[in-house]
Amino acid sequence: MSTQPPISPAEGYAGDVTPQQAWQWVQQGEAVLVDVRTSAELEWVGRVPAGVSVPWKQWPGMAMNPDFDAQLQAAVPAGQRVVLLCRSGVRSIAAARRATELGLAAYNILEGFEGDADESGQRGRKGGWRFHGLPWRQG
Repeated sequence: MSTQPPISPAEGYAGDVTPQQAWQWVQQGEAVLVDVRTSAELEWVGRVPAGVSVPWKQWPGMAMNPDFDAQLQAAVPAGQRVVLLCRSGVRSIAAARRATELGLAAYNILEGFEGDADESGQRGRKGGWRFHGLPWRQG
């Protein structure tokens, strides 16, 4: 029997889930993973092979993606949950709130892809998708 932590309640979206819970849902066909990082981040830092890219902001300049709503709705079948991933769990919260406004059951993935910065200002050593050994690939 799984001992997954409960979903953490959130304001403006369905809740926060651990990277492990999100991956379990994706594997079981219970959710679509949408990565809201920029195309540059996906290429330079890495991506989740099972994820769908729908940038919240665009590189360069970090301007809002004007097609976010349409791209997200196209990526998530009706009635399906969506788990949203970004670098550290900040943009994915904003995206989860917007997805909820669009009528989706949206969850933020805690810690993001790279986790929090450590004492040296580096990511990837304190939590995150990669830190937990979940599937990812470079470029």
